[in-house]
Amino acid sequence: MRERGIVSAAAQAEELQFEASLRPRKLAEFTGQTKLKENLSIAIEAARRRGDAMDHVLLYGPPGLGKTTLASIISAELEVGFEQTSGPILQKKLDLTGILSQIRARQVFFIDEIHRLMPDVEEMLYAALEDFRIDILIGAGPGARTHSLPIPQFTAIGATTRQGLVSAPLRGRFGLVLRLNHYTVEELTLIVKRSAGLLDVTVDGPGAQEIARRSRGTPRIANRLLRRVRDYAQVRADGHVNDQLARTALDLLEVDRLGLDEIDQKIMSTILEKYSGGPVGLNTIAASIDEEPDTIEEVYEPYLIQMGFIDRTPRGRVATDRAFEYFGLPRRLRDNPQSTLF
Repeated sequence: MRERGIVSAAAQAEELQFEASLRPRKLAEFTGQTKLKENLSIAIEAARRRGDAMDHVLLYGPPGLGKTTLASIISAELEVGFEQTSGPILQKKLDLTGILSQIRARQVFFIDEIHRLMPDVEEMLYAALEDFRIDILIGAGPGARTHSLPIPQFTAIGATTRQGLVSAPLRGRFGLVLRLNHYTVEELTLIVKRSAGLLDVTVDGPGAQEIARRSRGTPRIANRLLRRVRDYAQVRADGHVNDQLARTALDLLEVDRLGLDEIDQKIMSTILEKYSGGPVGLNTIAASIDEEPDTIEEVYEPYLIQMGFIDRTPRGRVATDRAFEYFGLPRRLRDNPQSTLF
């Protein structure tokens, strides 16, 4: 669930610090993603036995599933340094040169939102990933020449929510390309219980499961909802979280039983009510609810598709029979677009 409105820098820093405090430090502590963890475990152990840098890793999947956490875990398991940046920050070749020139042997270099690298920065990264060198242009005009600066072997970890926007030449330089999938309710229940222990919150099994059920398959959202439920329990109850208290607190936050929030409701209302179930284009939906198309496509749409509420078609987004049923809307709305949904 995304925070809306203007958030102060202090509040954002507090939220990031909160999330970081709940992150697991070792692969064994990381819940879910079984096959991905097995592949990483093998690669990490092989690199440790050889004393070499691990193969470069590209992690992709929806936001909030643990890509940054896994990058820091890989660094901890390899017992090496960790350097973090993001695609939008690396605006010039000089930015990347400054980081790579200081990199140490076997170090982990994490690039979040790697699909947003500038083209010239990306081209410079090719040589660093494949040949472990930096190509620096010295001089200008006819007398300019390229000087190659060798750098120690390191492990690059890229993270992206849009694998399709990562160019083929860049993607091909990663030895491991791993997808993170949404978590099951059972996995999220374990995560909520672990986080509750770290936050010194008492939560019973049904209460943890209720929070997990409304977390959209995403650990980040589960932890944020737990924090809000904890506040409610401390102010309106005795501090203990059970299923009834969790339901009351989450209903107050307008997060329904499947985790759909206000924006999800608006998206579905637009498709079902205004356009009689579709098809309707992404930009039209975005304009109707005053939201960015990229935000809808990256943050909200994957979960709505996973829940079976909408389909992507060449003509646009279409609501499914399950969506009509869930929102209590008869299919005949297609013939009566003036009906009211909410």
